[in-house]
This record gives sequence, structure tokens and C-alpha cells, in this order.
Amino acid sequence: MEYNIRSFEKRKVAGFHLVGPWGSTVPQGFKQLSLWVQSQQVPAQEWIAVYYDNPDEVPPEKLRADAVVSVPEGFDIPDNSPGVILTEIPGGAYAVARARVYNDDYEAPWRQFITALQADAQYQIVPRPCLEVYLNCAEEDGFWEIDMYIPVEPNDRCFCMTAGKPARAGTS
Repeated sequence: MEYNIRSFEKRKVAGFHLVGPWGSTVPQGFKQLSLWVQSQQVPAQEWIAVYYDNPDEVPPEKLRADAVVSVPEGFDIPDNSPGVILTEIPGGAYAVARARVYNDDYEAPWRQFITALQADAQYQIVPRPCLEVYLNCAEEDGFWEIDMYIPVEPNDRCFCMTAGKPARAGTS
């Protein structure tokens, strides 16, 4: 899977914190988020899922995620918004890949992306939340177009060739 490394600017986001199996909690969280955005006329900029846990290590009933929209600086949660959180997604370096998701099969592109990134000797995954940014509406298009974000940092254990000799990345 092709990806590139991008700097992600921090985002102020509002929405719902979810706990439980992502296959059910995340879609339900976005339904709830959509109703809230419409009823409160929230100036939603981007629709984002934030994933906090590794599903290979955390039991499904304990998986954490947020269904959120990015909002402008200075945004305050309107009255009559029970359960809504206002938080920030930190900025930093992320590996970013685009995928088209059919039949709600998000796992396949994520596994392909993670496998490709783990094979890259130049970068390593860091323990921060992963993101999905939704680029379209599946109800209209029949599929989801998403950008997947995985936080990374340069791999200081990477050996590169410099003047024909091995050298640690970041050294000359």
C-alpha cells in the first residue's frame, strides 16, 4: 500500500468518546454525532475517527475510540449537548494512506497499511492514537473514501549507506 509521511496540524475536535467493539460502537457514535451536528448547527470541518488501542492487544469490549468533527478555534459546546466532549488531536508526523472502503470492511485496508509501514526501515510507529479522516459520504457514493493516519517517528535504528559505508540514520 502506498503512503507518505505528513505533518499533521493539531485539531480541536468535538464529539463522543466510545468504548466497546469498534464494529458497532463507531458507526453508532457517528450516527449520534451526525444528529448532534445537525441539531446544534455545529460548524463541522472534518469528520474523524480517533482510535486509541491496538485491537490485537485489547479485548473488544475495552477498545476506545472517538467519533468527532474538527471545529474552529474558540468553539464552545452548545447547551443541551449531553455526553459531548471537546478535546484536541495532537499534531505531529503521521504516515498517511488513502483507501476506499466497501461494505464497512475497514480492517482490510488498515492491516495492509500497518503491514507496509512495519516493513519500512526508515520509520517506526509510535504509541499515539491513529485516525481516519472521512472524505465523502458513503450514503451518496456507496463506499467510504478515507485517509488513514498512523503516528510515526524516524527509526534511529535504521542503517543507511553513506559514502559506501553503513551509518546510523541521522548521522554522517
